[in-house]
Order: sequence, then C-alpha cells, then structure tokens
Amino acid sequence: MTLSDAKTTGIVFNIQNYSVHDGDGIRTLVFLKGCPLRCKWCSNPESHKKQPELAFNPRKCLTTEKCTRCIKACPNGALSPSEHHMPVFDPEKCVRCHTCAEACPSNALNVYGETMTVEEVITRVEKDDAFYARSGGGMTLSGGEAMAQPAFAAALLREARRKRIHCMIETCGHCDWEALAEACASLNALIMDIKCMDSAKHKAFTGVGNERILENFARVCETFPDLPIMVRTPVIPGFNDTEEDIRAILEFLPQRKGLSYELLPYHRFGQPKYDYLGKTYPMGDQELEEGLMTRLNIIQSSYTTKFA
Repeated sequence: MTLSDAKTTGIVFNIQNYSVHDGDGIRTLVFLKGCPLRCKWCSNPESHKKQPELAFNPRKCLTTEKCTRCIKACPNGALSPSEHHMPVFDPEKCVRCHTCAEACPSNALNVYGETMTVEEVITRVEKDDAFYARSGGGMTLSGGEAMAQPAFAAALLREARRKRIHCMIETCGHCDWEALAEACASLNALIMDIKCMDSAKHKAFTGVGNERILENFARVCETFPDLPIMVRTPVIPGFNDTEEDIRAILEFLPQRKGLSYELLPYHRFGQPKYDYLGKTYPMGDQELEEGLMTRLNIIQSSYTTKFA
C-alpha cells in the first residue's frame, strides 16, 4: 500500500459482507456517503449528505422515564425530555459531536457515517478473502454514490487491485468524467444505472436530468471496450413503469460484448430510515402493478442478442 493511498480518508456509512446481488460471487459492499441525486424511491436516505448524520429510532428508545443518558451527555443542551417521554432534539443547538449517540445504551440514537482510511476499509474487506477466491467475488463500492468521493474511491480501488481483489462500483453516472475514467481503470466490472430516457421526467424524480449520465455511459463504452458493464434499471411506479420506458432504454443500449441488463423491482425496504432521520418518504404507499415485472422481463428477453 502506498503511503498516500493508505492515509486517504472518506466517509463510510456501512460495510456489508456476504452480498450476492451486487456483482459476481460473494462480495463485500462498501457504502460511501454522498449522492448528487435525490431519487424519490431511494432506499438509503442516510447516504444523501456527505457528512455523518444523527438518526433516532424511537422503537429502540428506553424512554426518558428509564434513561436520560443522551440528555446528560449533550454538552449544548440540544436534547431535552418531552411529555411523551421521548428525547426532543433541537437542531439549532446541535454541534454534531454525537456524544449523545455514544451514550445511548440501546442504539436508539445512531450515527450514519464514519471517517475511515483506505487501510482500515481494505483490512475489513480482506477478512472475507477466502470467500472471494472460492466464489469469484470481491469488493463493490456503492452508496449513496461511489463517485461522490472520487479521491477516496480511486484510492480504495487502486489498493484493492494491488491486493488482487476483484473490484466493482455501482454508480448513477452523474459525476465528473475524469473521476469516472480513473475509477474504471482499476475496475474488473462496472454497474451503472440508466433509469429513464426522458430527461424531464428523470429530473422530476431524481433532481437531475439524464444528459450527463448518458454521455458518461457512452464514453465508458468507447474508452473501456473490454470492461464488462451491467446496466440496471429500478422500475418505479409513476416514473418508468411502462413498456415504452423500458423499450426506450433497451433500444439505447449498444450491441456490445460484456454488456448485461437487469430490471430491479421497486421496494420500500428503506422507508423506516426516513422516519429515523426526520424525513418524509416521497413515494408514500405506491406499488407496482401486479404482473408488470413479468411483462417487462419478457420485453427484456427479446433484446438478449444485443448482450451476447
């Protein structure tokens, strides 16, 4: 490990072991904080901001009748008891020292995100080295957005490759081309989202248009012709859940060796985290039409010759 890479730091909000859904084999997912998009269906709202964030799960709280450790620990009085026996948070007084979370015995108060060095992350990843060798797995950088911390991501990928760890990233593609190209130079494979071909609709549901994403995708295909790419489309009610939307994406994709395509059905697994962060889940109780994914998968299968 080079000294500069070893000391490079970033904000990580989760390291997930034994994943089998984000690349080949058994993988360790490293989730980086920060994302330029605000997708209405996002299942990781704790990833949006780059800095660590305090979250509160009232179901884990012992209540102020039994415990006031967080209130006593706060140096600025940002927490106080309430008539509902739950601590009340005053953001005006909070200095983000997170001593309240450290004092909480039940983990009702939790901090999403911690500063880690490349060396610390790679040490964690290497613990599963035996599984990578047997399954063809490795490390996948995700988020948030893996390219939201480009210097940290590049250093992680360089060091992982030095350790002969198979490397992938998951990206929305809305990032600087130079940073993406640097990352791709260290990748064994890339996972990239293409969510919708209609830029206005894309902006309405994610906060940004799709022009930069599509341009970066085309440049990756041209600059790295041998890099395997998996394109993913999360199918979201009211956004891209029509046969026309999916056909438009499939027709855009080039006929290219090493290209694959996957449709991801909408889910609400991350909805509780919005409550923990004091946010409202934008999608409400929307669901996909019954039988829709079956029809869309049939359409996808008709394009398989493009991905031979």
